[in-house]
Amino acid sequence: MAHPGVYCLRSSETDWNEETLWRSYITLTDLEAVFRSLKSELGLRPIFHHKEERADEHLFITVLAYQFVQIIRHRLTDQGIHTSWRSLRQLLSGQVRITAIFKQPDERTLHVRKASQPEGQHLVICKTLGIDMQPGGVHKYIH
Repeated sequence: MAHPGVYCLRSSETDWNEETLWRSYITLTDLEAVFRSLKSELGLRPIFHHKEERADEHLFITVLAYQFVQIIRHRLTDQGIHTSWRSLRQLLSGQVRITAIFKQPDERTLHVRKASQPEGQHLVICKTLGIDMQPGGVHKYIH
């Protein structure tokens, strides 16, 4: 408790009260955290744009992705699911696509590719968001 921590926020918005300023700050830190995760996990970093138009397009896609994140959070919150974006990503990362390979009597191989089954809280989130529980469907091919 020797160093309890203090935030010093400065803004040019002189008509905001403390609550509005704090909510804006929290929104900004959340926005930065989501952008950081989208860029690193989706491999969107580093980006070197040589034309202003491409930088504008990149910004538009990033803002659009953030809006999707907010829609997902809002839908979950409406159903009583309160989890951070980080926790949600970790939870949903448990579902993977698997390829099973079967040797056929005629020496050909059957490849079956499908998503693993969601379980527990993952299943609840899929149902709440209306997400297909078998994304990508089932693909079979013989090689």
